[in-house]
Amino acid sequence: MIKILMVLVFLASAIGIGFATRATSRSIDGFVLGGRNVGPWMSAFAFGTSYFSAVIFVGYAGQFGWKYGLAATWIGVGNALLGSLLAWWVLGPKTRKATRELDAATMPEFFGKRFGSNALRIASAAIIFVFLVPYTASIYNGLSRLFGMAFGVPYEACVVIMAIATCAYVVLGGYMATVVNDFVQGLVMLFGIAAVIVGVLDGQGGIAQAVQSLAEVSDPSTSLVAPFASLFGPDLPNLLGVVVLTSLGTWGLPQMIQKFYAIKTDSAVQKGAIISTLFALVVAGGSYFLGGFGRLYGDQIERGANGSPVYDSIVPTMLSGLPDILIGLVIVLVLSASMSTLSSLVLTSSSTLTLDLIDRNLVDFKTPERKVACMRALLAVFVAVSAAIALVQHTSSVTFIAQLMSISWGALAGSFLGPFFWGLYAKRVSRAAVWTSFVVGVGLTVGNMILGSFGMPVFASAINCGAAAMVLSLISVPLVSRFTKPADPAAPAQNRQDAPTA
Repeated sequence: MIKILMVLVFLASAIGIGFATRATSRSIDGFVLGGRNVGPWMSAFAFGTSYFSAVIFVGYAGQFGWKYGLAATWIGVGNALLGSLLAWWVLGPKTRKATRELDAATMPEFFGKRFGSNALRIASAAIIFVFLVPYTASIYNGLSRLFGMAFGVPYEACVVIMAIATCAYVVLGGYMATVVNDFVQGLVMLFGIAAVIVGVLDGQGGIAQAVQSLAEVSDPSTSLVAPFASLFGPDLPNLLGVVVLTSLGTWGLPQMIQKFYAIKTDSAVQKGAIISTLFALVVAGGSYFLGGFGRLYGDQIERGANGSPVYDSIVPTMLSGLPDILIGLVIVLVLSASMSTLSSLVLTSSSTLTLDLIDRNLVDFKTPERKVACMRALLAVFVAVSAAIALVQHTSSVTFIAQLMSISWGALAGSFLGPFFWGLYAKRVSRAAVWTSFVVGVGLTVGNMILGSFGMPVFASAINCGAAAMVLSLISVPLVSRFTKPADPAAPAQNRQDAPTA
């Protein structure tokens, strides 16, 4: 009863916030960016909660904690310093200024106006649609395992409940409903992570005893003594690849960069950087630190037919012995992480598809109200599509969907990181360089996936492939621009007809 009440109160509050913020979502800037008037606390929490979902807490924490032990905590540290602090410092002020001058509400719109090319705008919107929408389906997976552990609720019911609740508040209140809910959900995540770590370690006799027990776990693949309790773990090169992908990736992901569009002042950016970094240290650092003790549950976790661990089962197994109130808190924590990320993804997808692909290319909406109505409708469609993909993946042997999810970060950030960064900081960037980055980002990650299906991958890990795509994007844009004609950006925008009035 305690667990059920906690979940019901959480869901009711999320939908209530949607009703309370619906007045802010009538214009395009209001629905997509909250009128560009969001403060540092809400912006920072929106960035953090969009960054860390159930995929991190359940999937990645279990997987990388098992592989690297306590050294997996470095992933959380990298997420905080490189993925949050530096991203805010380097991209935040420039992004806020440039997108206001160009009057760009989405990343494809920025590319189209910054490089004076509608083709680049359409291509980037298509890349977002292909790689962002299927990625949303992975958000449901960790949640389903925890719901099954706590309530015995079928996977299908978990997917439907979360999809309906998320759709309700985002359709009602748009971006402001998302960021206000992100703030509430972020508080739940901060408190929940701390409480869960204490509960799990207490069950192992305290932190000193838990570390000692972990130090006694050996690994025949390495000559290291106590590899899973060591500073850098048994496989430092691959650990660094995970740090790069999960940290540098935020610099090129449209749903993350959008948070800088909406923040109201430069001083708010500086405050938001510190708040976001501390949030990431607690949530990401705490999640990976917790996952580092997964080896202590090696005799309890679910294993596949070949005897290898099912990574998504590790964290739920670690939590299964906690008191009911803590399990209820974990459920709300993962609901928070999942719904905040899902809302950010579908809002980005619906706004991009409406403003950058449909409007004027397929349909002339003529009025801002019609554009907002289209975004609301597509948002509901995207939530339904993501739920359907999750259900298909769960009930069939379709592997392509899972592979597409695993490369989405690499494909998106590998395509957009270089053009966006150099588009902010360099005057001489060519359209050819941007196209090159798009081809390299999508081509390398998808090509590696296809070759991998034939047993001939260029990179054995999709994570290392994504990290390489990001680095190549940063290098290729200035290199190609040096030998090709620079693009002419669009003139600074005047007040847009659908912008909110003073």
